[in-house]
Amino acid sequence: MSQGKYLYCVIPCPQERVFAGAAPLGGGEVPVHTVPWDGLAAVVSDSPPGGCEATRVQLLAHQRVVERVMAEFTLLPVQFGTVARPPSPLQDLRRLLERKSQELTRLLGEVEGRVELGLKARWRDDKAIWEEILTEQLPLRRLRDSLRDQPPEVVRVEGRVLGERLKQALEEKKAREAADLLDTLRPLAERIRENPPLGDAMVLNAAFLVAKSREPAFDQEVEGLSQALGPRLAFKYVGPVPPYNFVNLVVNWEEL
Repeated sequence: MSQGKYLYCVIPCPQERVFAGAAPLGGGEVPVHTVPWDGLAAVVSDSPPGGCEATRVQLLAHQRVVERVMAEFTLLPVQFGTVARPPSPLQDLRRLLERKSQELTRLLGEVEGRVELGLKARWRDDKAIWEEILTEQLPLRRLRDSLRDQPPEVVRVEGRVLGERLKQALEEKKAREAADLLDTLRPLAERIRENPPLGDAMVLNAAFLVAKSREPAFDQEVEGLSQALGPRLAFKYVGPVPPYNFVNLVVNWEEL
């Protein structure tokens, strides 16, 4: 029985080739290589014998291969854990490239010459932000202060109301500050994807699809934000990375 093939990404490549230095997921002996069809190619390795459990080690191995390929090619990342299984994995891969060729070519055109850059912004001092909210929202401050000498049953009921209103005010404040950051960076990005902030302190969790020619200007703009807002916000800026937030191919082999 033939070996299954683990699929990392799709690239514009007309020939068979090997990616030296790319460690296959699962540590197999066969190197990461291409399965080409009519100008497109699937980047694959032998399927790990133990399966594709989404552990940190496996996820990082997948990511490193994709980043190695990105050093040479525009690519379309494929969802982690995608395997063309026996008895005919090579035929299945070529069928995928053939039947999805128009879609894959279009998507490659959308990301060609572009990179994904990620930016997270987090408030440095949670307590200071809550104080800002109470200063900006005087009715909430008055409600908080009014509970100090109230009996427990009143505090329990009114405290729940206060908590809900404070949470709403916090989300509104985050949205305003996120919008200000995005307004600064939007002119330099072709597409933006806002992901849900993680936790109360995170203001922005966004990915930007940026033309490579504009990457230095984008870097400079982020540096300017960091310098101007550094005492208030901690920034985490990553990239360039594969365009995971803008393309993530999900393959249903049964539909091919």
